[in-house]
Amino acid sequence: MIRTLDDLDCEGVAVGVRIDINSPLSESGLADDARLRAHVETLSELLERGGRVALLAHQGRPGDDDFSTLSAHADRLDELLSAPVDYCDATFSTAARERVAELAAGEAVLLENTRFYAEEYMEFDPERAADTHLVRGLEPALDVYVNDAFAAAHRSQPSLVGFPQRLPGYAGRVMERELDVLGAIEDTPRPRVYLLGGAKVGDSIGVARSVIERDLADVVLTAGLVGNVCLLASGAELGTASAEFVYDQGYWDEIDRAGELLDTADELRVPKDVAIERDGERHEIPVSDLPQETESPAMDVGSETIESYADVIDSAGTVILNGPAGVFEEEIFARGTHDLYSTASEAAYSIVGGGDTAAAIRQLEIEGFDHVSTGGGASLALLAGDSLPAVEALGE
Repeated sequence: MIRTLDDLDCEGVAVGVRIDINSPLSESGLADDARLRAHVETLSELLERGGRVALLAHQGRPGDDDFSTLSAHADRLDELLSAPVDYCDATFSTAARERVAELAAGEAVLLENTRFYAEEYMEFDPERAADTHLVRGLEPALDVYVNDAFAAAHRSQPSLVGFPQRLPGYAGRVMERELDVLGAIEDTPRPRVYLLGGAKVGDSIGVARSVIERDLADVVLTAGLVGNVCLLASGAELGTASAEFVYDQGYWDEIDRAGELLDTADELRVPKDVAIERDGERHEIPVSDLPQETESPAMDVGSETIESYADVIDSAGTVILNGPAGVFEEEIFARGTHDLYSTASEAAYSIVGGGDTAAAIRQLEIEGFDHVSTGGGASLALLAGDSLPAVEALGE
């Protein structure tokens, strides 16, 4: 049983809160604050109830352009919340502990990027994670720990699994809501349709296999790079450009996995046509007319696929979306994602996976979904029936 904020009396209590505010950056700062806004409910509740809140978060990965301090994030949180949010350029040192000790009831401080420390970029079992410098250094300044970082819950890093070994652990409102929705897919109305796209091919094929084997899916539609891999597995010749792209992304072995699933699962559907770029324009090719040599790989599903998939979605009781249908960032290849997502938004019950899926609905300005997840990899893992290390740690 996982405790939630309903079980926490936080008046005057030093609360360590793990959030996931890993965001796109621009030269001027944050390019998108959606992940910060997702945590406003949890943080506002803790602060209004008199908690002394120390925030833990990461931004980017070592070596990447978006690997940065959390100063801009603290400024934005200070704007979003009615309580003050300060920034501390330390995470578990004496300076960090002293800053947490100085907090008054109803105040918050965002500590420095947890991934500035090598331990946080590695994964440990919870007991070992609890013995890392980050956890041992900060834990004396805290009374309790709240994990609201569902988007990172599939990882077993110190800030996610170590603290609840040493402190009473609770789920924040984001974590609670995600587990309630994604952990109860079997209770949603049928027919249940999954649309799996995007570029996380291995994860998506794992989800497809899991939901089919557990009788959670009536139909699984594939699109994006996932759809291309499934087409190759079906024997379709997508052309050199598409095949080389799949190979370059390291997904060649996934063709065999997709092929095994296609041989046994009638629920799995593959695109009927694809869209490529030709002379700067969108050009659609029926799968039956392939191969056609082109310098462009398949970038979107075509009109026939959009129409047939939309018919399936129209008849669904529940639609679960994870991954865009094409390269939606390019206008000429946004049609599949836009049209299928728009149709799904009108379903009786609709769930959107996080990551690129949530980014797509924001960019394409599509609304009306019943639940939009904050986590891409975490939502895929949960939909596939896998355990989430950060959630398991809270239950111990």
